[in-house]
Amino acid sequence: MKKISYLLFSLSLLSALISNAQTKKTIAVPAKAFPSEVARPKLVVGLVVDQMRWDYLYRFYNRYTNGGFKRLVNEGFSVENTFIPYTPTYTACGHTCIYTGSVPAVHGIVGNDWYDPETKKSVYCTDDSTVTTVGSSPSPEGNMSPKNMLTNTITDELRLATNFKGKVIGISLKDRGSILPAGHAANAAYWYQGSTGNWITSTYYMKEVPSWIADYNKLKLANKFYAKNWETVYPLNTYVNSTADEKAYEGKSSTFPHKLTQNIDKNFDAIRGTPYGNTITLDLAKLAILSEDLGKDNITDFLAVSCSSTDYVGHAYGPNSIEAEDTYLRLDKDIEAFFNYLDKQVGKGNYTVFLTADHGAAHVPGFMKENNLPAGVVSDRDIASKLNTFLNDKFKANNIVVKSMNNQIIFDHDKIDKVSVSFDVIKAASVEFLRHLDGFQNAVDISKISQATLQEIQKKMITNGYYPRRSGDIYYVLEPNWFNGSSTGTTHGNWNPYDSHIPLVFMGWGIKPGATNTMHYMTDIAPTLAALLHIQTPNGTVGEPITEITNK
Repeated sequence: MKKISYLLFSLSLLSALISNAQTKKTIAVPAKAFPSEVARPKLVVGLVVDQMRWDYLYRFYNRYTNGGFKRLVNEGFSVENTFIPYTPTYTACGHTCIYTGSVPAVHGIVGNDWYDPETKKSVYCTDDSTVTTVGSSPSPEGNMSPKNMLTNTITDELRLATNFKGKVIGISLKDRGSILPAGHAANAAYWYQGSTGNWITSTYYMKEVPSWIADYNKLKLANKFYAKNWETVYPLNTYVNSTADEKAYEGKSSTFPHKLTQNIDKNFDAIRGTPYGNTITLDLAKLAILSEDLGKDNITDFLAVSCSSTDYVGHAYGPNSIEAEDTYLRLDKDIEAFFNYLDKQVGKGNYTVFLTADHGAAHVPGFMKENNLPAGVVSDRDIASKLNTFLNDKFKANNIVVKSMNNQIIFDHDKIDKVSVSFDVIKAASVEFLRHLDGFQNAVDISKISQATLQEIQKKMITNGYYPRRSGDIYYVLEPNWFNGSSTGTTHGNWNPYDSHIPLVFMGWGIKPGATNTMHYMTDIAPTLAALLHIQTPNGTVGEPITEITNK
């Protein structure tokens, strides 16, 4: 017992001595210095180039200046294999997807237009009869808002994250190119009114335009560019990446120089189809930065810009035209001037910019055939007419096809209810009929797409583009380089890589130089920006952050 007591006493004494020794040796460690605030850029600029195929980054690379596309590719991080994950690949869907991180099946913008079965009318993506024009006389061109977009955007999330102190402004010749990216909570969205040459907005955003917009409108800058006509920026014979100047499959007046003086004070809308439309868009973007003090404090602002003239020129003349090449060479110079302005006004290293596209474009079928490559065109009106004739002959169902649009067949369900056969039988017969039309690769009953014999990528893209109340009943897939359009110029809308492979380059604050060939998607842009800004992703996001781009 004495031995045990002695042992316990010894252990207790030893413990006290150790504790005392440790107390004497304790050294105060200074607290770690954490950042006092979350690091963010002063300004984010989203630059969407309408109808820019991914290969345009490199097709004209040797003729670009060092400050435009070359600067992006070499100072920034290029996500080389970025694809659109849905179909149809149209402007409204693309701009919405970029900024929502979502797909039409969730955000609801299934096309530039769609058919409403309740009203039995076509709906334009940004139509809003409850608002009116601001910045010009009342006009349908101003009755626009983002109300048809069902989810919010990365720009909305920035507004929420900054308690609405961070400014958001959208600018584009097209209403859908400014309204949808700017989101629901934007400070402003401005678009071009072709009938007057004014930049306008709607009562959704404000009661009157700010003085800097009003003053800019008075200049009627379109006239200044019309007076120059459209000459090639370099000697015509040096455009070796293009076809000859005059081709029957290009749009009207496809010979340089393009005379524009006849439009002065008469046709302000004509500037859309020239490279000067991009110039005035980026000039207005500069003026917005200056006038609204964007990027001037520590609260991040967002400027969403879409250059639309590339789309108008592309539709008219096609990817292989001198007009398209000259438009990109001029845009390159405009982007260089824009970046230089950002460097001066916001400060190099204080802003983050990303450049991408809403979709690509197919080669003109005439050009393809000229070079022994398969291609062709179909007509929505012709498709609907032929299918109606077939169904009337087979089932005595008179004009039950409302229309063909967005690569879909839309039926009149009220009329179908009066037909003696089931809708499933009608759809099955229609699918089989469409599969035998020239230029058609396949057709599928969308309600049974999981059972369809389609490539998985096609099945996924059709599913991602389907929103029940705004989509059709049958989806058809055309042969490669066949599209819905005319014999001149080009268009887009299909699942194929020429329409769905888009450029995506980040540059500036928080971005390391480099590139990746890993597959990414348009839906990844918004969550990448959310991660970069340390804010919440938009509420319909299905994409994932592109982690390769950051310095961290």
